[in-house]
Amino acid sequence: MIFHSNNESETSEFAEEFSRTIRPGDVVALSGELGAGKSVFARALMRALGVTDEAMPSPTFAIIQEYPAKGCRVAHMDWYRLSCVEELEAIGVREYMQVPWITIVEWPERAASLLPSSTRHVSITTIAADPHGRDIAIDA
Repeated sequence: MIFHSNNESETSEFAEEFSRTIRPGDVVALSGELGAGKSVFARALMRALGVTDEAMPSPTFAIIQEYPAKGCRVAHMDWYRLSCVEELEAIGVREYMQVPWITIVEWPERAASLLPSSTRHVSITTIAADPHGRDIAIDA
C-alpha cells in the first residue's frame, strides 16, 4: 500500500488511520532519509494510540522512550546513534517487541536482525519535485 502525502497534516492523518491496524505486540519499523518525516509519523501514531503530547519528547538522544497509552504501552526507539547491535541486546530490546508493548522503531536498518518477522515496515520517501510531498509505503 502506498499513500501520497502533500504535507505534515496528511502524514499525521494517515498515521492515525494506520494506528487502527496495530495491536499490542506489534512492531512498526519507520525507514527514510533524514528529514523524510519518520518522527512526524511516529508522533502522530503515538497520539492516535493515546500518548499525550506532554509526554512525547523526541527519542533522538535516547535509544528508547516509554509511554503509557490506551490499553497498551508504547516504546519509541531511535536507532540512529546506535553504535552496535549488542548495545540493544544488552538493554533487553526484545522485551519491548511483545505484549503489552507497541514498538515504533526509527532507523531500523541499523539493527534489522533484531526485528521480528511480523514487523510492519513503513517507508517514507521524499518527492524531489515537491519539497512537502512524501510517499508512504506500508509492507506488512
